[in-house]
Amino acid sequence: MTTPHTPTALGTDQARARRHELTVIDIRTPGEYASGHLPGALNIPLDQIRRALPEIRHAADRGDVLVVCASGARSENACNLLAEQGIPAANLVGGTSAWAAEGHDLHHPAACETRARWSMERQVRFTAGAVVLLGLLLGLLVHPAFQILSAGVAGGLVFSALTDTCGMAVMLGKLPHNRARPADLAATLATLRRG
Repeated sequence: MTTPHTPTALGTDQARARRHELTVIDIRTPGEYASGHLPGALNIPLDQIRRALPEIRHAADRGDVLVVCASGARSENACNLLAEQGIPAANLVGGTSAWAAEGHDLHHPAACETRARWSMERQVRFTAGAVVLLGLLLGLLVHPAFQILSAGVAGGLVFSALTDTCGMAVMLGKLPHNRARPADLAATLATLRRG
């Protein structure tokens, strides 16, 4: 039986000072990761964390693990999941947004496409807004029953805030530009095993 751990949190300056001794795991989508990540961070999207548990445990046995996302919310959830599995991990407070705001460098892969990638948060805001507008427009022009689309999104946003989860982000994460390619995840897991 695994012993649960209590997740910890590191500020950007603490993480920067200890970066050389940390295994940094960025749990954002591959598109978000490619838009800029902490130097040396390995990309394991949040929906692949369970699959990567043995490799993350192996990395945690060698040293401290830092989990990162855009704002710190998804990585906090990931740290809680790891803690339940007996894997100690720290969350980067404020995520890559705070890291960049403090003036710390982000790595931008040379092979990255030149078009800008949207963060998951921005994709969710855009999609929610578009569906609300579509529901209102169809309700006005076609039939009032279409306004239920807008009400559904509003209810989903309230539920998302109350539970600190986001079903829309999970759905958007499955789009091709947000999904990890199996070869990339396999290479990342191999890197974690090697240490």
